[in-house]
Amino acid sequence: MNAPSSPPAPKDRPVSLLLCALGGEGGGVLTDWLVDTARQAGYAAQATSVPGVAQRTGATTYYVEVYPVPLADCGGRRPVFGLNPLPGRLDALVSSELLETGRQIANGMVSRDHTLLISSSARTYTTAEKMVMGDGRAADADLLALVRQHSRAHHVVDMARMTRQAGTVVSAVMLGCIAASGLLPMSRRDYESVIGASGSSAQASLRGFAMAYETIERQRQQAQYVETVWRPPAQDSPQPDRLGTLPAQAQGLPAAAMDMVRLGHERLVEYQDATYAAQYLQRLQRLHAAERQADPSGEHQGAIVKEMARWLALWMAFDDVVRVADLKSRRSRMARVQQEVKADAADVLKVYDHFKPGIPELAGLLPQGLAARLIAWDQRRVQRDLKPWAMPLKIATHSVSGFLALRFMASLKRLRRRGSRFALEQSLIERWLACVEACTREHWALGYEVALCGQLIKGYGSTNERGKDNLLHIIDHLASPSETPASSATERAKAVRAARLAALTDEAGKALDQVLVGHGAPARPLKAQPIHWVKRPQRTTHQPG
Repeated sequence: MNAPSSPPAPKDRPVSLLLCALGGEGGGVLTDWLVDTARQAGYAAQATSVPGVAQRTGATTYYVEVYPVPLADCGGRRPVFGLNPLPGRLDALVSSELLETGRQIANGMVSRDHTLLISSSARTYTTAEKMVMGDGRAADADLLALVRQHSRAHHVVDMARMTRQAGTVVSAVMLGCIAASGLLPMSRRDYESVIGASGSSAQASLRGFAMAYETIERQRQQAQYVETVWRPPAQDSPQPDRLGTLPAQAQGLPAAAMDMVRLGHERLVEYQDATYAAQYLQRLQRLHAAERQADPSGEHQGAIVKEMARWLALWMAFDDVVRVADLKSRRSRMARVQQEVKADAADVLKVYDHFKPGIPELAGLLPQGLAARLIAWDQRRVQRDLKPWAMPLKIATHSVSGFLALRFMASLKRLRRRGSRFALEQSLIERWLACVEACTREHWALGYEVALCGQLIKGYGSTNERGKDNLLHIIDHLASPSETPASSATERAKAVRAARLAALTDEAGKALDQVLVGHGAPARPLKAQPIHWVKRPQRTTHQPG
């Protein structure tokens, strides 16, 4: 699109802007900046806001109107402003998040005829997206297609990255985008004078404003109204060697998988030690040998190894009490909390962490014999109609005693290898790996589908247990040729895929059971649940007075 991004607005009506920001992003500050800039430059302006709900379940919208004629030229008359945006009549929509942009488009707020759309390419995932067991994210490509289709011109830039680079809030970046778009009659100096008077954070805000202004101005000069994503300077880009050099065990793995392998190796060194990470690479080499046999020409570019590098690393770094204590007591976590609550150096910040470890968490650190006796004791409690044993804890992480307690628990990772949980997880991982290896040698597509079943392992507690049960049931009854001798490898690959997708769409497992039965496999066995007997209260009868 090579038309100017901001044609002159009619002189007889205000320029209308709808600003969309999430909680804590400074949408109110942005609105004040816009109104103050317009008024200081001699233009009339008005703003209203519509509060949204908390965090990523919604957004707060701010509606701003600026009359593009100086008040000095209005002959003593004053413009009449509207209080609410009219669907399809906006001159500009400015949003700090891509899905929020799509939501406003779906609400009919923009028009292909005269709406300039300025949006961030960054995403803050919604609660609904996070709740999906599989990948519930809305596709960026679909959202960008909406932007192109429903705007006369658009700028899509990575506002979140610019915000981090400048050390400011996204409202300053949004203001820079608006100023550079040419939609409003104020000059750059007008905006910067207002930002410069905003207090101690003025310099950071001016940096973010300048980055955004120059990015949009460059796009306008080049007439590139496409979803251009701003990138930091080359010297600030993360270099691959920052992830560390892989040991010799990684040699020969597919080039397409090396980035994921490097990340997985780094994760497991941090999680346990270099020996555990070396075991990860050895397992990948086994799978690589099987994939080369099934795909000697390299047509699939090591896709099985790449997927296994991801899901294997996540499973091997399973969550336990040691991992939780380590993450809760890191310096980076305390710095993030301080930043999120916007605490200054002189503020007193207290952080309390709530834990409720039960017998399974404690038994996981014990040898198998002791763990079995402890779990049996807890099961006998449940059979006596008692609740499973648990220890509610409230730890003051900011205190010396609380911090030392977490660091002591984190130091127990040396004992992790001797625990029953570690032995159980490794045995289950080996069952999965053996199935992927055997299926890959038989048929590449079947091995790939079994590898993708690693997506089922996620979360902790009952969610994690359910995912492992589903995976094992799928590989035992759908992937194994001994269970379905009459089925070809291609048919089994389709069955595994259908079962995996069903397990990711239905937490209760009813869809998975239907797929299993439909492909000739037994449904998942029912799990025993304790029966709790409740004494019926006695009825009281009232005799007439």
